[in-house]
Amino acid sequence: MTAAEEFRPESERITRALRDQIIDGTRAPGSRLVEREIAAELDVSRLPVRDALRDLVNEGLVTPRPRTWAVVREFTASDIADLVEVRSALEILAFRLAAQRRTRAGLAKLRAVLDAEQAAAARGDGAEARRAAADFHETVTELADNALLNELEGTLRSRMRWLLGQHDEFAVVAEEHEELFRRIEARDVEGVEELALHHLETSQSKATEHRRRLAGETGESPAAE
Repeated sequence: MTAAEEFRPESERITRALRDQIIDGTRAPGSRLVEREIAAELDVSRLPVRDALRDLVNEGLVTPRPRTWAVVREFTASDIADLVEVRSALEILAFRLAAQRRTRAGLAKLRAVLDAEQAAAARGDGAEARRAAADFHETVTELADNALLNELEGTLRSRMRWLLGQHDEFAVVAEEHEELFRRIEARDVEGVEELALHHLETSQSKATEHRRRLAGETGESPAAE
C-alpha cells in the first residue's frame, strides 16, 4: 500500500469498492444499499458509507431513497439511449483529436492499457477486461488534450464505465482497440474516425445481445433495443 492509499479518506475507499461492485454487476440493479449493512460488511462506521452513497448518487449510479438506504440505479431504455448518444458524440471527437495530438508518452500509456486489456481478455477475466477497456477510452480522452472534453468525461465517467461494461465479447473489443491504437499511432485522423464509428456500432450491438441474454436468464424484458 502506498502512502497516498494509507491516507485516503475512508469514504473514498468505500465509494471505490461500491462503484466497482455496481459496474461489475456484483450489486444488481435495483438492489438495496443499506447504510448499516454496508458498514457491517466493510467493518466501518455508517458516516463514511453515507458519504460514499451520496457520491455515487452524484455519479449517477445510485438512486436515493428515504432515510438510511438507497438502491443501485436501474438504467431505463431512455437512460441508455441518452448515454449512447452522448458517448457517440464525445468519443468520435476524442479519437480524432487523439490522432492529431498524441505524444510518445501518451502512446506508451495507451499501449500499456491495451496490453492489460488483451491479457485479461486472453485469460477470460471479464471484470478486469471491462475495466481495462474503459481505461483505454479514458486514456484516449487524455491524449485528445482538450481540457473541456476531459472535464465532461470526468463528469460522466462512472456511467460511461457502466455502459462500456455491458458486453461479454472481450476479445472482439480488444481487437478493435488494437486497430484504433494503430490509427492513432499513425496519426490517421480519417481512419480512426471511421473505425471509431464502427467500434460504437459493435459496442451497441454486443450490449444489446448482452441485455437480451440477461433478460432471458431472469425472465425480464431487456432495458433497451
